Amino acid sequence: MKIAIVGAGVVGIANAHELSQDGHEVTVFERRSTVAEEASFANGALIAPGWTAPWAHDHQRLAWPWSASGAGLQLSRLPHGGEWSWLWQWRRAGQGPRLSSNHAQIHQWVRYSQERQQAITDEYQFEHDRSHGMLVLLRSEQEAAVAESPLQQLRDLGLTPKVLSADEARALEPSLSTETPLHGAVELGGEAVANCREFAVLLRAQAQRLGCRFEFNTIVSRIEPQLNSGVNLTLTHTASHPGGEAPTDMAQRFDAVVICAGVASAGMLSPLGLKLPLQSVVGHSLSAAVREPMDAPQSAVLDARHGISIARLGQRVRVAGGAEWGRESGPPSKAGLQRLYRALSDWFPGAVRLGGPAGSVQEWRGVQATLPDGMPLIGASRLPGIWLNLGHGQAGWSVACGAARALADRIEGRAPDVDMAACAPQRYGL
Repeated sequence: MKIAIVGAGVVGIANAHELSQDGHEVTVFERRSTVAEEASFANGALIAPGWTAPWAHDHQRLAWPWSASGAGLQLSRLPHGGEWSWLWQWRRAGQGPRLSSNHAQIHQWVRYSQERQQAITDEYQFEHDRSHGMLVLLRSEQEAAVAESPLQQLRDLGLTPKVLSADEARALEPSLSTETPLHGAVELGGEAVANCREFAVLLRAQAQRLGCRFEFNTIVSRIEPQLNSGVNLTLTHTASHPGGEAPTDMAQRFDAVVICAGVASAGMLSPLGLKLPLQSVVGHSLSAAVREPMDAPQSAVLDARHGISIARLGQRVRVAGGAEWGRESGPPSKAGLQRLYRALSDWFPGAVRLGGPAGSVQEWRGVQATLPDGMPLIGASRLPGIWLNLGHGQAGWSVACGAARALADRIEGRAPDVDMAACAPQRYGL
């Protein structure tokens, strides 16, 4: 089949690879000038099954940006209209039986995706920043009590997390500050950290070797499903033209289109009657060069109270976390970044270079396309030839490879190796 993919983040690239490997003629359209420039650029890098568990008691609360803990969803403005309904649904999805069900579903995707990502890495012998092992840090006895519920969920799902004392945790991560209170930790084994952007760049090159084409600086301005078969795309190339000529539109026909364009997907599909309940949730990160390896993390830790991860990526440390709602554009949030700096100072003071001639800190904000029930949309829409793979929220990198393989199997008419029912677009009438 001749298949178009809209969006060249890690999800789109993973889909391009799987479909090209299956023998399809694939073209990827991306509005940016290269791959992984948006939500895939500098995310938290976590891929360990278990990190998405609800470790904090207030992980699904609504708060203002100046809230001390930074946990939950930070509201940067007052909601209006239908936004209240979205927030109410999001809040309900994190409570009671729905929370356990959603966590189980996300967990199976993370686990399946990790297996697929590892298989790809081994097959092509990719060299990118990654590491094993992760600790969920619990500052107090109260946090340890809250962690009992997600711990039992992980055991029920087949994982074997290990509860550690403070001394045992410090033995695994000897650079943890002794000045910061630490009651204990939960050890999550296996592959835990991988550099999303590096992986995306490597996988793009492999997809190209398989025959996939990439069209950058290209906006998909119109999608037209055809009555008989196929889908027409109207494309606008935004790169500069000789003599200052205005960009011109052109049309191409495909047998199928896979939409992986994050929050931009809603605007593309709305004219077709496919109303996506997507909201922009902003996460932040900072990346800095290691100052002294002995003072930096060995792999990754997750501060359960604040929902902030600190991960080692080669010669850099990546600190990421936070979820801000209601501010779709603009520079990184000062309050959001300050929380990241505080967490880094709490656990690994002196680990990175923050100033001087060798100091270079990358401060970043990324928009995560999020659905109110917390589950992505993966599968066929009700319109022929239009497939969806979007709305992964904060778990986009963690589920990208598995979601791509499952969707490629569906397009090929095969039964995927993972249950896709909870991610079906039909649950929103799509």
